[in-house]
Amino acid sequence: MNLRVLRIELRRSVAPWAGAVVLVPALAFLYLVDGAWWRDTTGWTAQWTSMALWTRSLLFYLWPLAVGLGALQGLRDHRSTMYELLTSTPRPARHRAAALAGTTAFTLASAFALLVLVGGFQVLGNTEYTHLGWLPISLVGALFLIAGAVLGMGAGRALPSALTPPALAMTAFVFTVLMHMSLGRTETVMAGGVPSTEPNRVSLLSPTVEEVRDTLVTLSAPVHAGQTVWLLGMAATGFALLIAATPRARLLVPLLAGAVIALLVLPSDPRRMYVVDTSAAELVCEGRVCVTTVQRARLDDFAGPGEKALRLLHAALGGQAPVSVRENAAVLPQGSTPRWSRESVLFDFDDDMITGVKGEELTRALIAQAMVPTCVPVGWSGTTDASSQVIAVGWVTGDLAPLDGTGYSEAEQLAEARPVWAEFRALPRDEQLSRIRTMRAAALSCEGDPLAALKGGASR
Repeated sequence: MNLRVLRIELRRSVAPWAGAVVLVPALAFLYLVDGAWWRDTTGWTAQWTSMALWTRSLLFYLWPLAVGLGALQGLRDHRSTMYELLTSTPRPARHRAAALAGTTAFTLASAFALLVLVGGFQVLGNTEYTHLGWLPISLVGALFLIAGAVLGMGAGRALPSALTPPALAMTAFVFTVLMHMSLGRTETVMAGGVPSTEPNRVSLLSPTVEEVRDTLVTLSAPVHAGQTVWLLGMAATGFALLIAATPRARLLVPLLAGAVIALLVLPSDPRRMYVVDTSAAELVCEGRVCVTTVQRARLDDFAGPGEKALRLLHAALGGQAPVSVRENAAVLPQGSTPRWSRESVLFDFDDDMITGVKGEELTRALIAQAMVPTCVPVGWSGTTDASSQVIAVGWVTGDLAPLDGTGYSEAEQLAEARPVWAEFRALPRDEQLSRIRTMRAAALSCEGDPLAALKGGASR
């Protein structure tokens, strides 16, 4: 298809409208709605992989629109009442179909590329970690739009009715909903009897992705390969329907074959679907303080406070003190119990106690994380054991003061902590140390009550 044909098709088809329907609502949704895509380290303009995954998640709504607009495009010959004339010309049907499908594919891919570029330009100013691992996520997203539109064209050509476009768009939307609500989810029970659901391989036939919860998580190579096979089968079916003289059931063979092969290629284990980007998770250290490569620009802010926290902890705990401070690069399933370390102070940049804190307050937050880390299940919202943290930090630093980001006001923290603190400080030093160790063991294992340990009661 040359540029002249492209210009003609752009003037006489709905292809420009298809591109506008993808680009304009997507940007409006991202910029006008205050959602999770603007928050924390997983914001859509914070990192490259997060940007690719958030723009890909918009296909939950955009892909059904692409299918419906493709069906509307496929009705063009029927609406013009000149189908018999076109079929009598010597030009092969595949040439006309290629021009029609190619124009729509070009506009949809261009619109999605512009959406990615808008996010990409902002990401450039927000991170020093540049890589190409995000590119397959976006390329497969663009291919989803193209294959969906071509399938819609073929269906519109095979079923020339005014009801076909809305019916196909609604069917595609219901398909994506089912993939993320029932058919594409497997119910599991986490440790402690907490119910949860995980995606299965069927869900990967959907154009969208899971909500972005960790900046280190990306899609694996088998997912990209399986989805590409599925989409090639979808596009081949749409093109076959578009050029066929009469629709036949056997024309659906590429779609079914693509689905079967894709399901054989796609991983069945959720931990092989969404995997840790090992390059992004590699630790970069300054002394005993380490962050992941994706956050290396923030290392300077953490090096000094982290070293000071380690010195204070060693003075208080002696040989049982942690020997390093590092960003927590472990990615655990949603609803699972956090895992903490005795040897390292693990922290997360999205922790409310860490976010936006510098200097002395950051040192206190790291000490609190070393002594009484939070045990809220992964992905859940909840409050920390603020009173235990305040007392533990006060014991290490010698100053009882409230902490930021605990979910409690300063007055609430001190009102509960002061009575326990007064009784605790009256004890002999050996008894204080014994209770602190019991409290820390309960907190690190997430199986006890740290405050009860400080009071001298049973921690379990």
